[in-house]
Amino acid sequence: MKHLYVFAAAIVLSVSLSPLQAQRAVTTATPKPPATPAAPLINGYQPAWWKEAVVYQIYPRSFQDSNGDGIGDLNGITRHLDYLQKLGVNVIWLSPHYDSPNADNGYDIRDYRKVMREFGTMADFDRMLAAIKARHMRLIIDLVVNHTSDEHHWFAESRSSKDNPYRNYYFWRDGRPNPADPAHPLPPNNYPSFFSGSAWQYDPATQQFYLHLFAVKQPDLNWDNPKVREDVFSLMRFWLDKGVDGFRMDVIPLISKQPGLPDLSADEMKNPPRPWANGPHRDEYLQEMNREVLSKYDVMTVGEAIGIELGEQTRIVNSERHELNMIFNFDAVRMNRGNGYTERAWTLPELKAIYDGHAQVLGKTDWDTVFLSNHDNPRLVSNFGDDSTAEFRVRSAKLLETMLLTLRGTPFLYQGDELGMTNYPFVRLDQFDDIEVKNAYKEKVMTGMMPEAQFVAEAHRFGRDNARTPMQWSAAPNAGFAPAAAKPWLAVNPNYTSINAAAELADPDSVFHYTQRAIALRHAHLAFVYGDYRDLNPTHSQVFAYTRTLDLPGKPAQRFLVVLNFGQKPAEYTLPEGVKARKLILANIPGTKEAGASTLHLGAWEARVYAY
Repeated sequence: MKHLYVFAAAIVLSVSLSPLQAQRAVTTATPKPPATPAAPLINGYQPAWWKEAVVYQIYPRSFQDSNGDGIGDLNGITRHLDYLQKLGVNVIWLSPHYDSPNADNGYDIRDYRKVMREFGTMADFDRMLAAIKARHMRLIIDLVVNHTSDEHHWFAESRSSKDNPYRNYYFWRDGRPNPADPAHPLPPNNYPSFFSGSAWQYDPATQQFYLHLFAVKQPDLNWDNPKVREDVFSLMRFWLDKGVDGFRMDVIPLISKQPGLPDLSADEMKNPPRPWANGPHRDEYLQEMNREVLSKYDVMTVGEAIGIELGEQTRIVNSERHELNMIFNFDAVRMNRGNGYTERAWTLPELKAIYDGHAQVLGKTDWDTVFLSNHDNPRLVSNFGDDSTAEFRVRSAKLLETMLLTLRGTPFLYQGDELGMTNYPFVRLDQFDDIEVKNAYKEKVMTGMMPEAQFVAEAHRFGRDNARTPMQWSAAPNAGFAPAAAKPWLAVNPNYTSINAAAELADPDSVFHYTQRAIALRHAHLAFVYGDYRDLNPTHSQVFAYTRTLDLPGKPAQRFLVVLNFGQKPAEYTLPEGVKARKLILANIPGTKEAGASTLHLGAWEARVYAY
């Protein structure tokens, strides 16, 4: 294994950025440069910096508290930029940092041009952005424009009277007659909220209901109103002109609603995001956004594609349609979920079929994302790996990072994944902070639909707070996230004394250093970006083996074999004709050999990458 460390160190020092990435590194704002001849295609793909990026998502509330109030902040992020640069990521995605009353932890925005008080000031943001650029990294921020906070001044005006100029910024409707209680009308339709209950809230001041597909304090914007779109485009320019490099767009397919807001059918009620995500003007509005704003800057855009199936993905990400660069398709990250927090059994061939499907459907003018974790899902290693023992946690965390960093598409890592952080051991309802959990408890437990113990167990498995516990920086009190005297806004996982960044930085065989090597490997070889992908055995129940290959004119062919053993059982795997494990370049188990073999003997949760 020692030669792997030497190889990886050389990569980190010499090619932390590929030549194309280094050429595009930026230190200032990013207006689109004057038109220049397009770069030569690479394997039929138009090269772009965001295709070659490795993205790291920061949940600012939980990353680092710099002032002792128990809440992470922007200065805390700035403090750890050298850590992220050392890891090798080159794009940071910052979850919402805007002024907010925090009904949904910042996804209810009160002022799009102001920094949340708990996170700092605009001067802190500017300093953080400059420090990111100085390290040749880029920053994308969350764009949350399907809805605002009910404390946004647009909504305050809108609810003040029926004839207010801002009334049509949101969806207001009369209720339906209620024969049982005429004084209390029924909601205008049967839309359920994502956070339980009706998606309509009665407002007695004007005696109408407003639409909120999420929390009551998150009224939906009416994108059919051109003034709404103009105001959204203006706030986008505000941040892009500061030097931000793009946006992750929250629930963006929901911006176009169905005309007339008709009731959902019984079948649609089983999968409510889908009918909401297919409004007739979705693509029109995204193309307008691109034309009026995005096309004028050198930016990266990724949409949270809730309710969008794979066959529709190319409509949004095809470069010839001028909408978004890429989207998050949730078919892989949600494959083990039933309704609510219930668990669904899954198989490795099912997971492989998802990635095979993406490779078949998305062509050379499309682009994909690769992710299995974020702020809305459980911890990576607890969800798809094995946190039952320390050994299997480390091995499976490394295996998952290997997969994410060698598949097709831009990889997205979530804070703490590089340490193998795990789900929190929730046992009581009062340990949760998430509005989704609290509302679901009212709907399911308080109505007698589900025993409390079952609900808490399921929320422990899939609840969003698993990903939101504070970052584990050290074995110091509060995991080094906040000073010892502070009370973190959400409890620190008690395993922080053994799982933390300080310990892993000191251990050359840690999940951190392995992830660093895997990132460096991706940066060093464009085959992992633009190369062809082939699943060698789609039906194998335990081993995921695939190749990434790239032939560039006048250059040596890049051919890589990735072999992953999903599970605790050892596996013997014979390579197909024409594929040889020629030279081992990355492995998650020290002492791995078998270079040149045609049959590989894999240990529990073993991952290997070969040149072949």
